[in-house]
Amino acid sequence: MLALRSALHYLAGQLRQVGLFIALIVIILFFQVTTNGITLAPINVSNLIVQNSYILILAIGMVMVIIAGHIDLSVGSVVAFVGAMSGVMITQWGLPWWLAIIFCLAIGALVGMWQGFWIAYFGIPAFIVTLAGMLTFRGLTQIALQNQQISPFPDSFRSLGSGFLPDLGGGTSALEPLTVIIGVIATVALVAQDLRQRAARRKHNLEDEPFAWFLAKMIFTALLILLITYLLAGYRGTPIVLIVLGLLTVVYSAVMANSVWGRHIYAIGGNRFAAELSGVKVKRVTFTLFVNMGILAALAGLVFTAQLNLANPKAGDGFELDAIAAVFIGGAAVTGGIGTVMGAIIGGLIIGILNNGMSILGVGTEYQQLIKGLVLLAAVAFDVFNKRRAASSTK
Repeated sequence: MLALRSALHYLAGQLRQVGLFIALIVIILFFQVTTNGITLAPINVSNLIVQNSYILILAIGMVMVIIAGHIDLSVGSVVAFVGAMSGVMITQWGLPWWLAIIFCLAIGALVGMWQGFWIAYFGIPAFIVTLAGMLTFRGLTQIALQNQQISPFPDSFRSLGSGFLPDLGGGTSALEPLTVIIGVIATVALVAQDLRQRAARRKHNLEDEPFAWFLAKMIFTALLILLITYLLAGYRGTPIVLIVLGLLTVVYSAVMANSVWGRHIYAIGGNRFAAELSGVKVKRVTFTLFVNMGILAALAGLVFTAQLNLANPKAGDGFELDAIAAVFIGGAAVTGGIGTVMGAIIGGLIIGILNNGMSILGVGTEYQQLIKGLVLLAAVAFDVFNKRRAASSTK
């Protein structure tokens, strides 16, 4: 009885994270039923990953910015600008696609440096600087493209957005072998990492998670990875962009959880003045944070352009809103200091599944916007409710 009470108390404290997983499962099951099984069809799952990859990449950078107490409204325009420059470099200047990618990532870093300087060292609020950046880089996009579209791109470049890893089965096996291997390795690595982290926490007497909940969460996550592996292996295998996205998720999750830079980002978002008094170089961290956001926005721009096989002056419209919504739905606090990379990924998946499911059902775009707006409002209201509940329980 005591163990059950302890588990319930722990789950009450983790209500935000638990609710997020439950919401994702409920949404998937709802659309799986209403679309007559199309939602979890292998081809649709593959399309879901590819079509939402650039939003998820943006969400990884955006959650770090929001944790630090800032916001970036320019990422959609940066996506368009980098896409435009990739088109100019590859199709007009004749640069090799791989060299154009390097130059475009460098452009993203320069964009981040430009905005980070005004925010960190000049003291202008990020909202104003990135709002100016939204207009500036949209204008530069139109100038670079001369208000025209650029297409097509080489197949090697397009594979970044819509390509797949080689099929080791030669197209003859029911399940693509390389995808199965990757999925099994990822599952084993995740289980091993969870067990190692729990052992380390127990060693330092920092573990408060009930074992039953830990085991249930680990089994659920492992089964989810294996299910996605099975579905992808039944279609064309592993999208290249999924490998990119997976690496980014693992690296940035580790950075935010274990590195000094990540802890400083949380500290700045929690209390900027206390962080400064504690020796955190707030200006430097803020500057590098926006450089990082610029690079990730550039990568998202390359992925989006490669997927569409088109550099378009109107590309990236509304991407910043989807990325911000993904972060807040994923559990980040409006006031900063709280949030995770994995939460942002789940929030982005929720938005992607909503878009995909409603499109399959033939729901009009006006109702799609209405529903996504209500979901965002509900997520933020839930966060505020949890904070008030926690505050009242400590009195």
